[in-house]
Amino acid sequence: MDIATRYQPWLPSPLQDVHDEWPAGRGVELRLKRDDLIHPLVPGNKWRKLTPNLRAAVEQGHTRVLTFGGAYSNHLRAVAAAGAAYGLSTVGVVRGDELADAPRNWSLARAEAHGMELAFLDRTGYRATLRALDDPATRRALEERWGRCWVLPEGGTNVLAARGAAELPAELPDLGERDVVCCAVGTGGTLAGIAAGLPDGARALGVAVVRGARYLDDEVTRLHEQGWGRSFGNWRIDHDHHGGGYGRVPAELDAFAAAFEDRHGIALERRYVAKALWCVYDLVERRAPEPGTRITAVITGPPDPVTSDG
Repeated sequence: MDIATRYQPWLPSPLQDVHDEWPAGRGVELRLKRDDLIHPLVPGNKWRKLTPNLRAAVEQGHTRVLTFGGAYSNHLRAVAAAGAAYGLSTVGVVRGDELADAPRNWSLARAEAHGMELAFLDRTGYRATLRALDDPATRRALEERWGRCWVLPEGGTNVLAARGAAELPAELPDLGERDVVCCAVGTGGTLAGIAAGLPDGARALGVAVVRGARYLDDEVTRLHEQGWGRSFGNWRIDHDHHGGGYGRVPAELDAFAAAFEDRHGIALERRYVAKALWCVYDLVERRAPEPGTRITAVITGPPDPVTSDG
C-alpha cells in the first residue's frame, strides 16, 4: 500500500482567486494554488517531492528511508508518515545532539508516532554529513549504521523531487506570458520543478527564506542540468524577504500575515508561505509587476499546529 491508497490526495489542488483591492488596484491579478490542502499528513510540496522518491525506493527494493532535519522539521514528519504508508522503515537524523535526552517536542513526537527512528547529531557533525552526503565514504558510513537505505537530503530536494514539483504548472490553466508562479524557497527543489514545468512565456519567482542564500541560485541551476540536461532562463530568486533568516518572523511580517488572514480567512504558515506573499505584495506596492500580470502564489504547506511547546 502506498500513501495515495491509504489517504486519497486532493489533486489537482484547488486554485483560489484572491479578491483584494491592493493588487487589483494596481492591475495585478492574484490567485493561490492551495497545495496545503493536498494531504493531511504529507501536505503541499512535501507530497510532490516525496512520492516520486518513495516510489523509486520501493521499485529498487529498499525497505528503509533515511533523511535529515531540525527539531521542528515538517520534512521529518512527512517522511515518517509517508514511509509508514509505503511500508518503509524511516530514520530521521536530527540536528542537535542536546535533544537526544530531552523530552520530545510535538513535532518529533509525531515523527516517532509514525515509526520513525530518531538519531541525534551534534551541529558540526550534522553539517559535515550533509556537505559530504554524495561522498561514497559518507554513504558507506550511513549504511554501516542503518543498513541499506534510500537517503534523502535535508528538505527532501533532489532531481526526483524537482520532477515531482514540475507537475504543478500543468494544473494551472492557460499559463502564458502574463503569468508569474511564485513559491517560497528553502532548498530549491520546488522552484526548480515549477520553472522546468512552465510553458513558454510564463515565469517563476522564488522567495528565499534563508538569509544570505545566494547558493540557492546555483542549486536550482544544478537541478535543471541534472534533471533536464539544460538550463532555464524563466526564473529568479528574491533574496530580500527572508525576514532576517530561516525561522525568523519579524513583527512586520507577522502583522502582514495576520492582516491577510483577516481579509481572506486563510491561515498562513509563517516561515515559508507568509514570506512569499509578503514579497508579492511588496513588489506590487513598488509596481514591479506590470499591469495585467497574473501571479499564482503556491501555498506550499499549512501552519504548524498550536501546541504547548510551540
